[in-house]
Amino acid sequence: EGPSEWHKSYPIAQGSRQSPIDIVSARAVYDPNLKPLIISYESCTSLSISNTGHSVTVEFEDTDDKAAISGGPFQNPFRLKQFHFHWGRTHSQGSEHTIDGRPFPCELHLVHWNGRKYATFGEAAAAPDGLAVIGVFLEIGKEHAGMNRLTDALYMVKFKGTKAQFGSFNPKCLLPLSLDYWTYLGSLTTPPLNESVTWIVLKEPIRISEKQLEKFRMLLFTSEEDKRIQMANNFRPPQPLKGRVVRASFKA
Repeated sequence: EGPSEWHKSYPIAQGSRQSPIDIVSARAVYDPNLKPLIISYESCTSLSISNTGHSVTVEFEDTDDKAAISGGPFQNPFRLKQFHFHWGRTHSQGSEHTIDGRPFPCELHLVHWNGRKYATFGEAAAAPDGLAVIGVFLEIGKEHAGMNRLTDALYMVKFKGTKAQFGSFNPKCLLPLSLDYWTYLGSLTTPPLNESVTWIVLKEPIRISEKQLEKFRMLLFTSEEDKRIQMANNFRPPQPLKGRVVRASFKA
């Protein structure tokens, strides 16, 4: 079932631009041509929260570019489709990306697609320039006020395959103050592992409380009728860089 078996069903798992990676900060190349990231979520419409069996996902209306990111390395705006999380069973691991070999307890992924160039999310997800994902690291600290509405809703989607309405949530509150980032060409980190993602990994983490993170760990990989398996360690380990360059929007 796990990431080490994926290549049998998805040979691309051993491809040349797989994600996540370990970002070695000293090897990242500062690129003065990278523009600041512009995140326009003011008019976003959140629809639902669901347990997909490998994470918890909040979906958005994505019929237009009302909620989108632009700037950065992008020519077109990319519209917000969903966000989800990866976390560990303990605080010592959980993030997919690592910085200089160091993991964080949790990582948030905000998934966007190139709606100017592609007709559907599915079409974009199969194209090399179709998706843009923002990765945000979470570390343990004081309670995160913006996260409460989300962690308070998790009980509704405890089991795999469950879904609940989740309106008027703006994920802008889950972003750090600084939008300094690393960027590289990579892939989805869960099957089908398409090499379609331009990654934007934010340098500055956000903080959530231990209690808030514990609520994620109450979720289950399994449906109501199955033997209960706690949802945790739902991250893929770092993949080989294979000659890719990681660019930084900031001077180290």
